[in-house]
Amino acid sequence: ICIECFVDTDFVGSWDKVDAGNPENVSSRTGYIIFIHGCPVVWSSKLQTEIALSTVEAEYIALSQSTREIIPLMNLIKELNSALDFGMKDKDLQCNLYEDNTSCITMAEGQRFTPRTKHISLKYHWFRTFIKGPKKLLNVKYINTKEQTADILTKPLDEPSFTHLRKKKNGW
Repeated sequence: ICIECFVDTDFVGSWDKVDAGNPENVSSRTGYIIFIHGCPVVWSSKLQTEIALSTVEAEYIALSQSTREIIPLMNLIKELNSALDFGMKDKDLQCNLYEDNTSCITMAEGQRFTPRTKHISLKYHWFRTFIKGPKKLLNVKYINTKEQTADILTKPLDEPSFTHLRKKKNGW
């Protein structure tokens, strides 16, 4: 089964000099779209609940949030497979996560914390067990920002970019 997830963040995209004192202006926006066989089945666009201190941290939080949707979805597919016998083996079920921030990918695939990333709460590191090791279900892959389908959910785009990403997402 082909499962893909496109994850993106707009780091502090609402910040405005005029209203700099508003705490909502320093929240980053998470956007992700989960596809099964090319069909979007889950999508989300919302402000992050914590204030990220860097673009990498905001992207990592978004990656963690998206996996909270992916893992239960994959477990549901496994249960349906065992009940309906799709002919799928457990090892065939994996998800490709597409991220446009290479530092975020490095952090997700890393085994240890670095001085610059140790402050990120363990609540965001939990999904690492699904990237490496015996539970490997997720493959984090780099995607060029211009091809990042989740961009459509995180920030205003010019018309050509919007049209391109809408076509990628919806097929029209």
